[in-house]
Amino acid sequence: MKIFRLLIVIFSGLMAVIVIVPLLIPIPPLPEGVDEESLAWPDSQFIEIHGLKVHYQRYGKGNPAMILLHGFGASTFSWREVIKPLGAHGTAIAFDRPGFGLTERPLPQTWEGKNPYTLDFQADLVIGLMDALDIPRAFLIGNSAGGTVAFYTALKYPQRVEGLVLVDAAIYRGGGAPAWIRPLLDTPQMNRLGPWFVRSLAGEQGLAFLRSAWHDPSKITDEIIAGYRKPLQTKNWDRALWELTKASQASDLAKHLSEVSHPVLVITGDDDRIVPTEESIRLAQELPNARLVVIPDCGHVPQEECPAEFLHAVLPFVISEERNTKDKEVKAWVNN
Repeated sequence: MKIFRLLIVIFSGLMAVIVIVPLLIPIPPLPEGVDEESLAWPDSQFIEIHGLKVHYQRYGKGNPAMILLHGFGASTFSWREVIKPLGAHGTAIAFDRPGFGLTERPLPQTWEGKNPYTLDFQADLVIGLMDALDIPRAFLIGNSAGGTVAFYTALKYPQRVEGLVLVDAAIYRGGGAPAWIRPLLDTPQMNRLGPWFVRSLAGEQGLAFLRSAWHDPSKITDEIIAGYRKPLQTKNWDRALWELTKASQASDLAKHLSEVSHPVLVITGDDDRIVPTEESIRLAQELPNARLVVIPDCGHVPQEECPAEFLHAVLPFVISEERNTKDKEVKAWVNN
């Protein structure tokens, strides 16, 4: 009995430490953040979609329309090398997904309806932006986690998607924490410590992640680092990124590959250390209507590290598929 009581005391002490100590750890405050619009780029635009003020950049007009979806930790800045050349051949629009860039970062007590950090809301946001900008159909070009959003949007709104360009897309992996641990992430203890944990992206850990995304990190200039860090000056960026972390969950997209009949271009660098090149090769093989481009001496962000090769792959794809769609529409009209 004495041993049993001792174990109860030890267990109770451990639980007290787990429950109480995280609430007592001093969390240094961040410098007071600024409003997103004060950090706007010269070509920045803002629009309200589903109650959220969304930052976007737009070049060109007409078809084909292309929506550019950035990956984790990135923003419209990651499309800087290719958005204008794409816009010279149609309409190219890049926007900041919730939790990133200069799009508004709502907190739980400020939003109504769907959690804006979920995959489902982000698909709705893509379509909402297209509606607001009078774009009936578009090619979705998604890098990394942006590829996840692009693919899910094609599943949910197939009639609005012309085709997909999946750039080192996170289809087989990712999705956040395991289901059994997610309830713990929303406890008072983790809601206190979580934003503190994600602040590592502003320091050396974030810089190391950026370097790992490039085949040749020596190409990463001070200006590029500053461009990635710019959104970290906004208010509540750490708390918003924690909300995104809590909202992330397994999407099981790999189980739905056969359901996407759209034309798909899969692009990968041959030295992707974040989403291994082999996964993109597998993705192109398992999709019913896909072609594959592997760019030599390139990493996880071909649109930044290898923009000429990226454009050489993307432009013929979207232009030819747009032409095919028009031909089919004309034949259908004639036949009717």
